[in-house]
Amino acid sequence: MFNLSWCAGAVVGLFTATSLYAGAVSLFEAGSSRGALITPKSAPASEKAAVPASLFIGREGASLFAHPPRVEKALLHSGSGLKGDAVTIVRQIIEQAESRHDGYDAVQHGARIKPPKRPTQMTVAEIYAWIAATPNQPHAIGRYQFIPATLRRVMAEVGASPQQRFSPQLQDQLADVLLADAGIHDIKAGRLSRRAFMNNLAKIWAGLPNDTGKSHYAGYAGNKASMTWARFDAQMAQAFAE
Repeated sequence: MFNLSWCAGAVVGLFTATSLYAGAVSLFEAGSSRGALITPKSAPASEKAAVPASLFIGREGASLFAHPPRVEKALLHSGSGLKGDAVTIVRQIIEQAESRHDGYDAVQHGARIKPPKRPTQMTVAEIYAWIAATPNQPHAIGRYQFIPATLRRVMAEVGASPQQRFSPQLQDQLADVLLADAGIHDIKAGRLSRRAFMNNLAKIWAGLPNDTGKSHYAGYAGNKASMTWARFDAQMAQAFAE
């Protein structure tokens, strides 16, 4: 699905999608093929607030949510495979909801003018140029359906260069900023319940349901959840037991 900035199912435009809201300085472990998670400053679980990051949580140039405080940059390894570690599993679930058909090369289906190349073969600067040259259409892009405002925010958050390729590794790294916003460090430390974390994720990616079974943005710009709460919870239980 998508990332809210004219998104198709989350809160980004008048299309149907699923979500809203790195390199000069890399958070990846040298030689690793996966991205690393940034660790936010600790805060009470009850005060955690998710920030949109994909096609569905904001409009071009203006997010519906305030930006969260900057987070500390610290490495957190992630594995690979369907039954990998918690971070890997959460990433896979988001892909199911947002970009299951094209993964890292996904482009919001409502975009009339597509990028000139596959997203993973473009630099972030080229993606910015495509966005600027094609106004008035959805621009959610990649595995996590980043909308323009979110993409710029997370790029700045990790200190990445726009000349860096929009590779799978970079996309994972950028998404980890959003997972940190949602409270992944708190749930791993036992300070946040699985249900609360899932609801936070649903506030970021409109394709995910909240505990009502609907998208957090249901009824807004045609957004709707692309999986049931039962399925979401069963998959999350593989990563976080209660």
